[in-house]
Amino acid sequence: MSRYTGPSFKKARRVSFSISETGKELARKPHRPGVHGLNKRFKPSEYGIQLQEKQKVKFMYGLSEKQFRNLFDKASKIKGVHGENFLKLLECRLDNVVYRMGLSNTRRGARQIVNHGHILVNGKKVDIASFQVKVGDIISVKESSKNHPAIKASLESINSTLEFVTFDLNKMEGTFLRIPERGELNLEINEQLIVELYNRS
Repeated sequence: MSRYTGPSFKKARRVSFSISETGKELARKPHRPGVHGLNKRFKPSEYGIQLQEKQKVKFMYGLSEKQFRNLFDKASKIKGVHGENFLKLLECRLDNVVYRMGLSNTRRGARQIVNHGHILVNGKKVDIASFQVKVGDIISVKESSKNHPAIKASLESINSTLEFVTFDLNKMEGTFLRIPERGELNLEINEQLIVELYNRS
């Protein structure tokens, strides 16, 4: 399979980065997995640092290698800073928007909700997680899925959504208001390292 489906905590520890953005994965074991995980003398090369940055983003958004590269190339054709445009395209993926609206506690869960046909975009069912949401699009839960246990549990635990999306609990629908600013996204990511990695080839 092209997409990793194993333990997410081990994956997060491998790149020393919380892919859930909660910090839970690194709370108990902040070191790399394996017998050499505690080796503090380990010093990655410049290429290793760039590759690790790429893996952080790839794991966080749950993309395959091909999806990652295709979106990165698409970002190069947009005016502006390549790395920032890439992160913004990732945030426009339907599974990510569903996650940002609080319909799932994880991006992996959001991807499953989309793939199983529980989500509508502007009133039409969309079951493709990589679907690019546009500004102004209305994302809603299908009528027959409004009592879905996973969706209800996630919405009950939600504290707030980010400012570039809204969500109405009564209507079970939200709007993608605008493209997020770089400062609203994970500040631990250095997207320039990913650009440098691909510029090597």
